[in-house]
Parts: sequence; structure tokens; C-alpha cells
Amino acid sequence: MRTLFTSFLLLFLFVNPLKAQERPIEIEDELNNNRLNLYAVNKNLQDFDVILYVNGTGFRQRAGKPRAVRVPARSRVEVSSLIIERGQEPKYTYTIEVHEELSRRSLVRAAELIKIQPKWPLTIYKPTLCSANCDPLISALDESPYLYTLTEIDAYPKVREQLKKLIVGGEERLNEMDTPIVMMAGKMYLTLTTYEEVMSTMEELE
Repeated sequence: MRTLFTSFLLLFLFVNPLKAQERPIEIEDELNNNRLNLYAVNKNLQDFDVILYVNGTGFRQRAGKPRAVRVPARSRVEVSSLIIERGQEPKYTYTIEVHEELSRRSLVRAAELIKIQPKWPLTIYKPTLCSANCDPLISALDESPYLYTLTEIDAYPKVREQLKKLIVGGEERLNEMDTPIVMMAGKMYLTLTTYEEVMSTMEELE
């Protein structure tokens, strides 16, 4: 059993997927007055049907077999709501079924769109003269499903010093660069200027 503490957030109690996803469906909880709402978080680029089975004490839940809830790609969806009994502290465990084959009978609820990590953590370093080549890439990444880190080199002197040591030509080359510096999987790329180039290169990395 798990007890709800003041943080009101639990992750990964017990997961038993019918199909292994690239990234397992996570369960988060959130306290709202006398209800404990449970959410499925899908950090994949694929829709799933999710059935959540909850057991425990200190709460009531809807009678009958839980129904499948559609959890779209990269989204957070409420899959269950527990009514906390007066004066009780809810303790619960759960199992989860995740179905890749989608059913017409699954419940469709409001989904909160989320950003997800790409295949490899991605950092874009923006040199001083890079607006023309950097801004379109940054805009495309902002509109993409993925999380990334943007660092404007001039704002971080220590980062600038480190990059000078890594780039052939040092400070002179860095001052003349008009393309982004892309870091992923521990590798540096100086010639990738479009979103398509970055994603294609990332897919090739092992």
C-alpha cells in the first residue's frame, strides 16, 4: 500500500502493461478537495487505451469493472477519480493494462498535451551571429513534440569558454559562426541548421 503524503504526487506504484511501450505509461495523482484524481501520462508518439485497476483503503471508487480510457500520444489524461472518505488517509496500489489496439468503446476524455524527451537529450547553443540560421530551427523545435535546451552563448561566459576549447579555431571561429551548435548523445554538430536535419541525425545515433 502507498499512503498519500502532502506532496499529493505518486509515480510508478506497480505497472503491468500488456504491451511494452518504448516509454512506459506513468501514473500521477492529484488531490482536488475530497477527490484523488489519477492521471495516465503517455510520453510516446503513439495513442494507447489504458485500463487502471485500483485497490486500497480510505476511499471509494465507481463500482464495476474499470473501462478503457484513450490516452493520446504525448498527453496526460484522467483515468480514475477516488472519493476520499471523511477523516481517512487514502492508501492504494494499482495495476495498469496498456493496449496498442484501440477500441471504439474506450472513453475519450480531455487530454493535456505535454512535451516529451527526444531519443537523445538535445541542446542548441546559439552564437552571436546565428539569428538567420538559428531562429527558424528554434521556432520549429518550439512547435515540435520535444523538449530541448536553448543556450545563448553570450549570456553564459563559462559556456562560451568551454565551447572555445572544443571548437577548432577557438574564439575566432566562435565569433564568426552563423550556424547553431547542436549537442546530442555527447556529440557536437556545427552544420545542422534545420529541424529535419537535426531529427534525421538523431535517429541515426546509437
